[in-house]
Amino acid sequence: MIQLLDLRGRRPGRAELMTLVPRAHVDVAVASETAAQLIAEVRASGESALVAQAERLDGVRPSVIRVDPADIAAAAEALDPPVRAALDEAIRRVRRASEAQVPPPAVTDLGAGAQVIQRWQPIERVGFYVPGGKAVYPSSVVMSVVPAQVAGVASVALASPPQAAFGGGVHPTILGAAGILGVEEVYAMGGAGAIGALAYGVPGLGLDPVDLITGPGNVYVAAAKRLVRGVVGIDAEAGPTEILIIADATARARLVAADLVSQAEHDELAAAVLVTDSPELAEAVVPELARLASTASATARVTAALDGPQSAVVLVDDIAAAAAFSNVYGPEHLELQTADPGATLDLITNAGAIFLGQDAPVSLGDYLAGSNHVLPTGGQSRFSSGLGATTFLRSQQVIRYDREGLAGVRDGIRALSDAEQLPAHGDAVDARFADGP
Repeated sequence: MIQLLDLRGRRPGRAELMTLVPRAHVDVAVASETAAQLIAEVRASGESALVAQAERLDGVRPSVIRVDPADIAAAAEALDPPVRAALDEAIRRVRRASEAQVPPPAVTDLGAGAQVIQRWQPIERVGFYVPGGKAVYPSSVVMSVVPAQVAGVASVALASPPQAAFGGGVHPTILGAAGILGVEEVYAMGGAGAIGALAYGVPGLGLDPVDLITGPGNVYVAAAKRLVRGVVGIDAEAGPTEILIIADATARARLVAADLVSQAEHDELAAAVLVTDSPELAEAVVPELARLASTASATARVTAALDGPQSAVVLVDDIAAAAAFSNVYGPEHLELQTADPGATLDLITNAGAIFLGQDAPVSLGDYLAGSNHVLPTGGQSRFSSGLGATTFLRSQQVIRYDREGLAGVRDGIRALSDAEQLPAHGDAVDARFADGP
C-alpha cells in the first residue's frame, strides 16, 4: 500500500536527500494558462464572468455573488451548538497565540541625536480564500481571520466557492464562522477567478482590490496566486497537505497509522511519511494503514494518497538521520513520537508546525491547539513560516536624526558616496551645513 525507502547504512548528503524525499508530482506551471484566462475573464467582465465560471466549474449558478450581511449573521445564529462552541474556543485559543506574535515597537539609539525606530504597521486590506471542494473548512476561516484581526487589519474580504448543495451559496458553516468573527464581506466565488477578483477588484460588486491574499486551494488557485503576486502580496502557493512523523521503537503503531491516515483523507495527493529507525515499528504500521484505509469514510482518497509517490515509510539508522531527512523534506506538519521528543526537537530546523509526543496529533493543530494550521507545503518551510499575526504586519524603519546626529556621520557618507560615484548623495548632506537659505 505504501512504498518503503530503506536508507539504512547510507549517509546521503543534502543534495542526494533532495532527490530522495517523496513528493507529489504537482506542477503549478501547467495550470498557469488556464488560471490566466480565468483571471482575464473576471477583469474584463466582472460579476458575469464569475457567474459563468461557477456554472462551468462548480456546476451551479449562484443567485448572488456578494452575500448579504444579514445572511452571514443568520448563518452564525443557525450553527449547531457543538460546532459553535468549538469555533468559539478555537477563536479564543488562536487569538491568544496570535497576540504573542505581535512584535513591540523598538527604538535603537545609535549616538547623540541618532535614532532608528522600528514599528509594525498592519496591511490595510486582506482577501481570504477558503476552499470548498472535498471538505468544508470553517476552521480555516478562524485561522485566517483571527491573526489578521490581531494584527489590526481594518478591511477584509472572504471568498469561498459556491455550493450546489446550497443553491449556489457559500457553505453555511463557512458563513457562520465568518459571522462569528464579524466578517461582513463574503463572496460566493472560487478558483482562479476568485483570486483575480480579490487582486483586481470587481466594481459592480463593490469589491475593492485587496493588498494581500491568503489561503490554500487547488493547483489553479496556486497558479492564480503566482500570477497576481506583485500586484498583491500572497502568503504562499499552498499545495497538498503533508505529514511527516519521526518515530522510534517507543511509538505506538496504531497512533502513527491513525495520524498518517488523518492527513491522507484530505486529498489524493496528500503526503503521509513515516521516518523511523525501528524496522519493527515500520512492519507494524503498514498493515495498520491498510486496515484504517479500508474503513475510512473516504477509502478511495486515503488509499490513493498512501499509494502515491508522495507517501512512504523511510527506514534510517538513527534519529539523527531521521531529523536530517526531515530537515531536507521541510514538512508542513511534523510529529515527533520518540522517547525524548524534546531532544529530537533540538535536531529540527525546518517544519511548518511541530507536534511533540503521542498526545499532540496534527488533528489538534488543525482545530484547537491555538496554533495556526495554514502552513507552508512542498518544502517551503525551509524558507517560510506559517500564517500568523506577522503575516499581516509590515516592518517599517523610522529614521530620526537631528543636526548633531547627522554631523556625526557626515564624513562617512561623503566617503561612501564618492566611492560609489554618487557624489550628489554626499552633497545633499553637506547642503545642510552650508550657509544660506
